[in-house]
Amino acid sequence: MPKQIIQSNKVPTPIGPYSQAVISNGFLFASGQVAFNPATGELVLTDILSETKQVMENIKAVLDEAKLSFAHVVKTSIFLSDMQLFAQVNEVYASYFSADFPARETLAVKTLPRNVNVEISITAVVDL
Repeated sequence: MPKQIIQSNKVPTPIGPYSQAVISNGFLFASGQVAFNPATGELVLTDILSETKQVMENIKAVLDEAKLSFAHVVKTSIFLSDMQLFAQVNEVYASYFSADFPARETLAVKTLPRNVNVEISITAVVDL
C-alpha cells in the first residue's frame, strides 16, 4: 500500500528514523509529540499546563499540515511521567476537542524522552 509522509516545518524535525506522521489506508498515524517549541527548539517545561499546551499545539500543526483537525482524531495515547499529572493534562487536552471525543488510553511510564512529563500520539481518520 502506498503511504504519504506528513512533515510540518511548524513541529521540530524528528531526531530519529521516524516520520512526524504517515497517511495510509485512510488514516493518519502521528508519532508522539513532546513539548518542543518549534520556534526556539527548546522544551517547554515551565509547568504541566504549558507543557501539555505545547504538545497539543504540535499535534495541531501536524494535523494542519495534513489538512485535518482535531475532529478527525479517532484515537489518542497519552504517556505521563506521573499519574498525579492526569487532571491537569486532561484539562488542557479536553480544550482541544468539542464533541465526539476520540478513544484514549493514558499510561504512566517510568521515563519519557528528554525527561518530559507528557507525550501524546494520535490516529486520525482522513475521510469523514
